[in-house]
Amino acid sequence: MKKNIQTLQNIVSRKGSSKILTFSIPHVFKALQLLSEEKFVSRATLGREIHLGEGAVKTLISHLKEAKMIESTRAGNFLTENGKKFTSQLQKVIPKECKIEKNNLTPRKNNHAIILKKYSSAIKTGLEQRDYAIMYGSSGCTTLAFKNNKFVFPGEDKNCLSKDKKTQQALMEGLDPSEGDIIIISSSDDSFVAEISAKNSALWTIAAN
Repeated sequence: MKKNIQTLQNIVSRKGSSKILTFSIPHVFKALQLLSEEKFVSRATLGREIHLGEGAVKTLISHLKEAKMIESTRAGNFLTENGKKFTSQLQKVIPKECKIEKNNLTPRKNNHAIILKKYSSAIKTGLEQRDYAIMYGSSGCTTLAFKNNKFVFPGEDKNCLSKDKKTQQALMEGLDPSEGDIIIISSSDDSFVAEISAKNSALWTIAAN
């Protein structure tokens, strides 16, 4: 999977351009997710969903085309076979994401949870994941492991959500975790910041292991 993250980084690279880019690997990942959900995605939709201006979207589309991930028609942009295969590989490791309400564990207004399948051995204390999230404006990031059918902090065995059945149920229903998975929950007063910072944390966790 490290190669996949390097591919995302290559897509982000300026490829000889002197422009300062306003997007990075979590934005590219979100674009690929959107393209995998719809047959065609317009430039306007990409801009709206990824919070990028028109010029940045044009550059992103250009880079994705250079990487042979997408093609375009009048109907919009669509994944190539290469793009479908690449996105599918990433989604095997990051198959689900969900939003959860404010709770004692994640007390901010917006909390975005993302699952990494079978990555519990890659987590030490969760501080690295927090740092990756803070890079993108997160006001807090919590990393949990799914162990013995319960959510625990890294290196611990106690169910950290034993007194919060509502949040526990939301994570179970939204992410469908299994033994050895980890869950990264990034928080912010802004819903997009919570999401993009969670994606950044997850992707760089993959890159580092």
